[in-house]
Amino acid sequence: MSTTAASTRTARPGTSTRLAWLDALRGLGATAVLLEHALPWFMPQLRPYWFSLGLYGILVFFMVSGYIIPVSLEGRGDVRAFWISRFFRLYPIYLLVAAGVLVMAFWLPVRQEVPRDVASVSAHLTMLLDVVHLGGLADTMWTLSYEMVFYLLVTALFVYGLHRRSGTLAVGFGAVAVGTGLVLTAPLLTGFWPAYVSGVVFAAGMVCLVTGRLRRTAACVLGVMAVVLLLFAGFVPWFGAAILAVMFTGTAVRRWEQGTGTLWPVAAATALVAAAPVWAEQAGWWWVRPGVWTTTIALAGATFAGAMALRGRRLPRFLVWLGLVSYSVYLLHHPLLRLTHAVVGDTRSMPPAVQAAVTAGFVAAVLGLSRLTYRYVELPMQNLGRRLARRP
Repeated sequence: MSTTAASTRTARPGTSTRLAWLDALRGLGATAVLLEHALPWFMPQLRPYWFSLGLYGILVFFMVSGYIIPVSLEGRGDVRAFWISRFFRLYPIYLLVAAGVLVMAFWLPVRQEVPRDVASVSAHLTMLLDVVHLGGLADTMWTLSYEMVFYLLVTALFVYGLHRRSGTLAVGFGAVAVGTGLVLTAPLLTGFWPAYVSGVVFAAGMVCLVTGRLRRTAACVLGVMAVVLLLFAGFVPWFGAAILAVMFTGTAVRRWEQGTGTLWPVAAATALVAAAPVWAEQAGWWWVRPGVWTTTIALAGATFAGAMALRGRRLPRFLVWLGLVSYSVYLLHHPLLRLTHAVVGDTRSMPPAVQAAVTAGFVAAVLGLSRLTYRYVELPMQNLGRRLARRP
């Protein structure tokens, strides 16, 4: 959700067309997630149930992250610069949305899934919400947990020279997803203490990564912590492992494109991820039924492959633009959805024309506000992060 091809294009002129397909994919993913949340509230008759729109969107996002993030780190060759750019990419709009939800709390109560405890503050600051089994202020924040786990693990692999084993990692996490689904029914590390401990370790580790002091040790500790939290403190352990398998599958595709890997790990990891919920103890949701789950994975994979096949061609400008503002769209739309519902009321019993008008107005408001936050929050902070990253 937070990867941007735009920053890479800024550094390397002439690659705009080549990387625009990644923005287009992110635009499709953001649209899918927005519709997944909006349709049940405004036009439930249009929501599909033969596949999951929301899962489709986040799978596309995760494959894009897997494709671009490890190679971005390798291209920089600089852990400090990588993390400075990540912080200035991830946190400004994220903190703005969190502050907005807290201000709205005077009118709309914060979600019940968010504990009223310091542990919640720690989990939000580290973005490790889902892997320490705590809810986020905005419903969509949970996926950022897996982005952060991926960044931490990729950093550790890079520092220790193990980052080329993407295919093995994809298959390995796919197998772990199947195994944990068979044996785990709930987080083994319970309570608030995982959030407290991870907050302290994360803060200390980031200082080491950025300053260079004890960098290898810090990278190892953070990477191990991320995997332990994923498998033993997350809400649904098999799902977390499956997400990591999907992300490393994206990396394996990039290795194959570069001529340094093969596609068999992609096929094997895909098969394992598709099988993960079949016998899993935690698999009671409609979107993990074998037919729906497999169809959603197939559609996400086909979308990624199709966009990759068209990467040398000019794509619709609106779709590419939507990819640029997709992080804002992703974080803003759910709080705005709650606000719209509070103002307009329940539209599900209203005439279809009214439902369509409310839906169109909501989408227009999200896109308009996202355009502003991208222009005045995200882009300036990204530019600042790049300037700071270049400083010795």
